[in-house]
Amino acid sequence: MTGRVLVDTGPLVALFFRRDAHHQACVEQLRLLSPPLLTCWPVITEAAWLLRGHPPAVRQLLGAFPAGLLRLLTLEEEAAAWIAGFLRRYQGLGAQLADAALVYLAEREDTDQVFTLDRRDFSVYRFGRNRRLRLLPLRLSP
Repeated sequence: MTGRVLVDTGPLVALFFRRDAHHQACVEQLRLLSPPLLTCWPVITEAAWLLRGHPPAVRQLLGAFPAGLLRLLTLEEEAAAWIAGFLRRYQGLGAQLADAALVYLAEREDTDQVFTLDRRDFSVYRFGRNRRLRLLPLRLSP
């Protein structure tokens, strides 16, 4: 699969923690993608917190940047107002900072592909002029 892909917390946790229920599906999806996957500090912080009981997984996650698997996109100060508006708009879903940051980056970077396990929320989120996000993987194992 070509094109730039944003990656959410769930796949990162699954990729670096082999006992995660979605590990295999995420590994298979990763084989179809062209690195680097794009992400941001809120996603990395959330993933590191979820992996906090597994220090080797956190080290692998951080090692994915110099290895070329991940690329960190910056969030400039002006992003805060956009993200705050997004969180207000989707407060009924319980939208999180990491989600809002990724949708902001989708709009800023003009990419609609997101590697996520959070199909419920990301299928509802819109950006730009009511654009939908294309969610990867296309199918999740039960």
